Amino acid sequence: INNQNIPITFEDVEISSEDIPGWQVMNEGKLTVALDVNITEELRHEGLARELINRIQNIRKESGFDVTDKIKIDILSNINVNQSIEIYKDFIAGQTLAREINIVDKLEPAKSKSVEMDENVELQIKITRLN
Repeated sequence: INNQNIPITFEDVEISSEDIPGWQVMNEGKLTVALDVNITEELRHEGLARELINRIQNIRKESGFDVTDKIKIDILSNINVNQSIEIYKDFIAGQTLAREINIVDKLEPAKSKSVEMDENVELQIKITRLN
């Protein structure tokens, strides 16, 4: 200041850190890592598809299907997941050995299983073993 150097020491400074919205930041020693934890639409669709695969595999197991059994999947239409199913239909089919995946407007509750995808999404799924 006014052509004079004024030393600043740690006692003169207060260092604080705040979370950055949408980011997860961790540091250890001299290393700092920051991750963008915002969920994009693409990630949301992929996550729903992977959750659906998990639910279908559980139904297959509960139904006593063989690991190699080919299946047909009917899913009651649900606005929260229809687009994810359409985008990832081939991936879902490949992971579950499904020859068909259909989004339908009506399913008989007695012939289908209800599965919870997340807090606000419940699906009705019917799996049929194919010969």
